[in-house]
Amino acid sequence: MSNEESITQQIGEEPTTGMYMIVCAKLGLSMCVYFLCRLLISLVNIPLSKIYTVLSEPVFAILNLTVLTTFVYIIPIIFTVLIFKYKVPLSILYKRPKRLARAFGTFPATFGFGYGIALLTLLISYILSKMLGGETLIEQLLKPTTIESTSNMSQVIMMVILMVVAAPLFEEYLVRGVMFDVLKPYGTGMAIIISSVLFGLMHGSLYMLFYTTAYGLALGYIRYATGSLFIVTILHAIVNAVAATTLLLMSLVEITERQNKVLNTIYEIYTVAIFILIIISVIVFITKIPAIRRYKFENPWTGTGPWKKLGIFFISIPVIIMMLLAVNEISEHRILNLITNLF
Repeated sequence: MSNEESITQQIGEEPTTGMYMIVCAKLGLSMCVYFLCRLLISLVNIPLSKIYTVLSEPVFAILNLTVLTTFVYIIPIIFTVLIFKYKVPLSILYKRPKRLARAFGTFPATFGFGYGIALLTLLISYILSKMLGGETLIEQLLKPTTIESTSNMSQVIMMVILMVVAAPLFEEYLVRGVMFDVLKPYGTGMAIIISSVLFGLMHGSLYMLFYTTAYGLALGYIRYATGSLFIVTILHAIVNAVAATTLLLMSLVEITERQNKVLNTIYEIYTVAIFILIIISVIVFITKIPAIRRYKFENPWTGTGPWKKLGIFFISIPVIIMMLLAVNEISEHRILNLITNLF
């Protein structure tokens, strides 16, 4: 049984506007739980910080990783699976694609698309700062999310595991697994777009919103083309590994206080190599645009146009609440602080 057949069996009938509205409401509700869980982490971290003085660094890092994984991924995934009654077996979801090498060959274009949007965001931020003559709120929000080094190796290892293992596994299952599949009967293109926007919002900053949404579009395209989460999970891990390696090298340089010349050289060579990779990948993506534009997506539900489908999604009350929670997260809890001050 294919992934598509499994989803069709769960729906059990032809898609309708009413069914689509319910799916949109459930997606919004799922994302509300996600952002509320992120808020709860800040509350949980208060007692954890007091425990830190008692525990050793490795034990605290493991505890912190467990808490983060539970609140950011496991609880939202369980909630989403339950409200959608999602029952697609992992053997189907992670089946090995027939053209494995060709699927892996999409990495340069995927990497280039994401980083191309990231560079474009930086350019827009720079232009705004010059035009407006000073740092504005928009420019503040568009500031790149930088990787901060630390001398705490336990913390570094925890972050590397979170970025390279936990994030790809859990995010891909939630976004391009459950969310993509429940949206697919209403149009594959719409499933890719909406799941990508939700994926971008999950990353909690305006700067990351644009290029993670771009990555989401590329990964959604690959997910549809291969019919599997196998490749997209690996590609997600590779993209995150680039940033994780940067964090690891930066931290090692800091720990050695830049006294290790070999390590410094490795870090410099790696930085240059990544810059070259970004340039090459952007060029590769540009060359792939004509082929991408010719690609046709399935649209099993033709009763409603694409713009109306997007409109129905964004006017859903749970989605509106989710957007407010996302804006609160992106603006570093400005809305929450304003409400708190009013009361």
